[in-house]
Amino acid sequence: MNGDTQRQLASLTLGVVLLAPGQVIAAANPAAEHLLGQSFRRLSGRPLAEVLQFDETRLSERLGEDDAQLSARATSISVVGQGRRKVDVTLAPLIDRAGWQVLSLHDIGGAEAMRETQGSGEDRPIRAPEVLAHEIKNPLAGIRGAAQLLGRKLQGSDLALTGLIADEVDRIAKLIDQMQSLTRRSVPALSPCNLHEAVRRARSVIEASGKAPVIIEEFDPSLPSVLGNGDALVQVMINLLSNAVEAAAASDKPWIAVRTRFASGLQLHRASDGTPVRLPIELRVSDNGPGIAAGMRDHVFEPFVTSKKSGQGLGLALVRRLVFDMNGRITHDRDEGEGLTHFRVHLPIADPRRAAIKEQAA
Repeated sequence: MNGDTQRQLASLTLGVVLLAPGQVIAAANPAAEHLLGQSFRRLSGRPLAEVLQFDETRLSERLGEDDAQLSARATSISVVGQGRRKVDVTLAPLIDRAGWQVLSLHDIGGAEAMRETQGSGEDRPIRAPEVLAHEIKNPLAGIRGAAQLLGRKLQGSDLALTGLIADEVDRIAKLIDQMQSLTRRSVPALSPCNLHEAVRRARSVIEASGKAPVIIEEFDPSLPSVLGNGDALVQVMINLLSNAVEAAAASDKPWIAVRTRFASGLQLHRASDGTPVRLPIELRVSDNGPGIAAGMRDHVFEPFVTSKKSGQGLGLALVRRLVFDMNGRITHDRDEGEGLTHFRVHLPIADPRRAAIKEQAA
């Protein structure tokens, strides 16, 4: 485990335990030490069953399977010397190490448990570590300065690329601020946004990497503005397109399609007050890659769930958080017949009257 990974794990507020074959504790972050009431020095090398037990027999049996992938909310555990706790649990195998697993435990005891069990899964915060945010923002300033210096020596399309770098640095810095605000459960400011502009901005970033395959646009030019956050929409699209690029790379003729359309009848109930919000705008990102493993499809939006050897499993969890903060919804499905993977984002219209008119005409 390298230094960067150790710092990231140390700053997480949920407990993360690395299990060697046989359910032996091989590593634990400070949050896990606190939850289990023991230092890693005392936990290291011990079977997990000696430290905690799950009240549900089914969970205990699944944990013993080397390739198990599971997620359980508000389940009861008994911690040796600490008593009973209510926790959210996720378990996933390490892709490149047979028999190794990563177990995460989120203590939701007391009043917080009531909020978590009553709210939707999408309303759970993703906690952005303060230390990690600080370490990212420092080099960003250097990257921006370097881009400005290069811009003084370049012309034409090369100059446009330096402008793109500077703009993306500014957007990422804002996103980091927003991620930090998620820990305080603040709601970002929403305003009318041109969805197609956000898609094309994200596309320019992806294509600048030189790794993007053919990207097909299927836009409905008559769509009105959505009610959202411009920077968040760009980040959502960058994440979805990046995933699609990696997935499609496994195909002989990789391609990605981005489609926008009016989809009537869909609505979401806000977790905060239960108010229904109509979501008539659909943004779909499709790729012709092999798709996500069947056992992981129900968990793709959960933190630390990933099939990438170098991935951390936070990208889609962040996407869901950003979409939910815009009163939207994101779903995933696989069309085996066509060999396509689809991610669909549904968003509200800035002017609800436009939605009613569109719905009547459809």
